Amino acid sequence: MPEVRSLGYVVISAGDLDAWETFATELVGLQVAERTEDRLRLRNDQAWYRLDVQRGDAEGVTTLGWEVSGPAELVEFAKILESAGYDVTEESADVARDRGAMGVISFTDPDGLRVELFYGQKVDKRKFVSPTGADFVTGEGGLGHVFQLVNDEERFRQLYLELLGFKLSDYIEFGPIFGTFTHCNPRHHSFAFAAVPNAPKGIGHIMFEVEDIDTVGRAYDKVVKEGIAPLAISFGRHSNDQMMSFYVNSPSGFQIEYGTGGLLIDDSTWRPSRFDVPNFWGHEHQKRA
Repeated sequence: MPEVRSLGYVVISAGDLDAWETFATELVGLQVAERTEDRLRLRNDQAWYRLDVQRGDAEGVTTLGWEVSGPAELVEFAKILESAGYDVTEESADVARDRGAMGVISFTDPDGLRVELFYGQKVDKRKFVSPTGADFVTGEGGLGHVFQLVNDEERFRQLYLELLGFKLSDYIEFGPIFGTFTHCNPRHHSFAFAAVPNAPKGIGHIMFEVEDIDTVGRAYDKVVKEGIAPLAISFGRHSNDQMMSFYVNSPSGFQIEYGTGGLLIDDSTWRPSRFDVPNFWGHEHQKRA
């Protein structure tokens, strides 16, 4: 079976690109790769870009881009997805070029979010230089992870575990609800999801991991002391991946998790677990103003 390698890029619709540029560069430490009136591309490593923020009336994540090894894998995934009832489009060379890839196929997930599979991600000749001095954990693990709020857990379990070949990492209890965490490389999870009643569906947060705790601490100070972004969840440590992190609200409403110290998985020895709490300490949800 073909395999997804990592989360390669995320496309975001936003009304205020200036706010996104300030937020991404001054707090998260992302570097501007391209800026026009209607588009802001951001990078956190050698890839041409990782976030593609496009001007639009809606706010939020519109597309997830998952990397595969090559053209043969795209063909195989197209067959697998179509046999399961998904309408798959082989995107044009122009679309692939715009994405910074050699080939792209696309479909929509059970909740209508656009998902793209691609290969041949463009590498930028320019050295990545973070405006805040942040060193990001990427490489084999991709840009980070995403957490999606969904309507039907079983349909997403089938899509990601059975069709796309992700592996189960573990589960977390959120009261009567379970979060499912999955991986496609040594990063503890690249995609997680949960069916939360009465919650807006879609990507709830994107996680960026940095190399050291001081980078996280300096960013946290900018949030709590300078108010550079609204704090959503205070500094704490997760139970399952042991990430030490905090969450802020992005200019488009969804959250950005910013942390360090995430576990790596060795599939030869890993056994999925069930955690009765999401955090060992901290991670207090903040009241909205």
